[in-house]
Amino acid sequence: MTCASCAVSNEKELLKTKGILDASVNFAAKKAFVEYDADELSEDDVKKVIKDNGYQIVEHEEHSIKHKHAMVMENGGHEHASEDIKNNWQAFLWSAVFSLPLVLEMVYQIRAGKNILGIDQVMWLHLVLATFVVLLFGWRFHRMAFMQAKKFRANMDTLISLGTLTAYFFSLWAIFNGRESYLESAALIITFILLGKYFEAKSTGQAGEAMRKLLELGAKRARVVTEAGEKEVLVDEIKVGDVIVVKPGEKIPLDGIVLEGESNVDESMLTGESLPVEKKKFSSIFGATVNQDGVLKIKVMQIGEQTVLAQIIKTVEQAQSSKAPIQKLADKISGIFVPIVIVLAAISFIGWYGFSADFTKALINAVAVLVIACPCALGLATPAAIMVGTGRGAKQGILFKNGESFERAKDISMIVFDKTGTLTKGRPEVERVFVNPGFNFSKDKILKIAGSLAKHSEHPLSKAVADYIHKKNIAPVDMKNIKEERGKGISAVCEEHGTKLLLGNRKLLEDNKIDTTWAQDILESEEFQSGTKLFVAHGNETVGAIAVADELRNEAKEALGKLKKMGLKIGMMTGDSKKTAEHIAKALEIKDVRAEVLPSEKANEIKRLQSIGEKVVFVGDGINDAPSLVQADLGIAMGSAQDIAKEAGQIILVHNNLKKVVEAVAVSRLTFKTIRQNLFWAFGYNVVAIPLAMAGFLNPIIAAGAMAFSSVSVVLNSLRIYRK
Repeated sequence: MTCASCAVSNEKELLKTKGILDASVNFAAKKAFVEYDADELSEDDVKKVIKDNGYQIVEHEEHSIKHKHAMVMENGGHEHASEDIKNNWQAFLWSAVFSLPLVLEMVYQIRAGKNILGIDQVMWLHLVLATFVVLLFGWRFHRMAFMQAKKFRANMDTLISLGTLTAYFFSLWAIFNGRESYLESAALIITFILLGKYFEAKSTGQAGEAMRKLLELGAKRARVVTEAGEKEVLVDEIKVGDVIVVKPGEKIPLDGIVLEGESNVDESMLTGESLPVEKKKFSSIFGATVNQDGVLKIKVMQIGEQTVLAQIIKTVEQAQSSKAPIQKLADKISGIFVPIVIVLAAISFIGWYGFSADFTKALINAVAVLVIACPCALGLATPAAIMVGTGRGAKQGILFKNGESFERAKDISMIVFDKTGTLTKGRPEVERVFVNPGFNFSKDKILKIAGSLAKHSEHPLSKAVADYIHKKNIAPVDMKNIKEERGKGISAVCEEHGTKLLLGNRKLLEDNKIDTTWAQDILESEEFQSGTKLFVAHGNETVGAIAVADELRNEAKEALGKLKKMGLKIGMMTGDSKKTAEHIAKALEIKDVRAEVLPSEKANEIKRLQSIGEKVVFVGDGINDAPSLVQADLGIAMGSAQDIAKEAGQIILVHNNLKKVVEAVAVSRLTFKTIRQNLFWAFGYNVVAIPLAMAGFLNPIIAAGAMAFSSVSVVLNSLRIYRK
């Protein structure tokens, strides 16, 4: 593909094909993502649509990720990108070799006032050299222009081909009629454009550097434990359940759990976190990370596209091939840009010929209009910035799911954090046990009731209680009629005595018509502010309570301070009591706090903030807080690396560190700022350059040089995202 019109053309052809559900073609990445109905179309049918439209498909199976009803096609893989750079450089060099004598002869004629050779010799030399350049090295442009013309379409190749062939054939007529020719102009137009294509390929290659590095992260071989001993095999041969051995300094081949050994593992290539992570028996471990200082025996749990690395690559590829809403305008203009330029060139020719009656001057000005117009810059403005932005994010452990994330970030005014596992470490522990003095219950009996209920729940607070009674060797009792109410707690009936038992918050007590006077006293007590209170009910009475505390993240205060300096308001939502919430809010200097909010009510709270004009970012658990992340203007999911495929929200933080929220907002804003700069330059260049060419201020050679480097400047500006 040579310009944005190519991408738009391919996308239209795909989308109008019956059986294709969705298609996105990315000009900068040279990729097409196609989702189709496998019952109506085969993969070959989809490829045929692209081929019939005049384009080739270059596939690299080792980098493709295929799914049941979707196909990822690469129109130019990463190896092909390197080949593209090489081919453009060679084409430019040969074109320059053939064009150089034309330039030297032209310079000598201007300086000395005469030709180096005789007029006839110079004429034939020009003709031979220019023919090689225009027809041989410019063949790619003429071929694609012809393919487009057959379908009654036009693109950048059309402009280049039309401009150079017009100058070339006019020069042939001029030579045989004793008039001045413009063969050197036709040759130099091709040469400058080939140079621009080389720089464009090289710079877009740099924009995709992060993706190449991700693809190179995986280990190629692994040491598998067999009955006969250890055996080295290719990673592709390993199956789920195999046991592998990884020595110090080696890459972890695949995702799994540690069976034996202890070590520190460098996960920075996946999470962006520089500090190594301690691994011991039963620790989860991820492929592509590096084992540092111990021998590990690992049971393989995930292979192929199920690994964390594969999920990260898939997420980044999808984001790079997605489109930000702001790109729609550029796509619409790109679709009609070339026909408009051809019309403007015709108007320029008619105007100049009518004004001066000089056919040659009118034609040369029209050629300048054709070659100076640059749809490439428009096509690269958004995708180039998105490629670099997503690449930088992936390097820092921040995954952007789509290009829209960057545009949404520009208007955000407020960030709302869920408390548990987001502002806190997500590892709650029992801090204190309260006994209601009005009843004859010991702490151990209260813990026994609580633990018996808690073991049936997966909630982090319940797990903390269950772990606590396990450590204290308190045996749970059997329960029946177990019922868990999200955001409230759990109830059951004791099988031995038939008594109804509850473990949960005050709302659970109220729903079960249990007196909450003592519970309210505990919640409002200045002495017991810290920790989440879980109340234990026996029959119709509240007999005790358990305070479960979750430590604040070490980086929380610093991260929130940086977000405030970025001009953002900070809010917090939690299901905890008002006193507990205020205690945490005070420690983190958060003014806007919503306490005792049920999970089902969080999305409504965000909607309320949006109704008063706030553009809200919600930061929470990517699975449990899914409705809130979807409702927010921008959702940031702080989830386990294992859950990337399930996460809701537009941005996923692979590593649970609040500093990554700051970085995510910063990268989002910087990327969208770059997109706007690129679009301003792309539109501005064409708005200024085309009228100048129509007015006769630019000759075709200068016009070709300007056009060639306009698209390069857009990519170079995008690459600045890496360096800021």
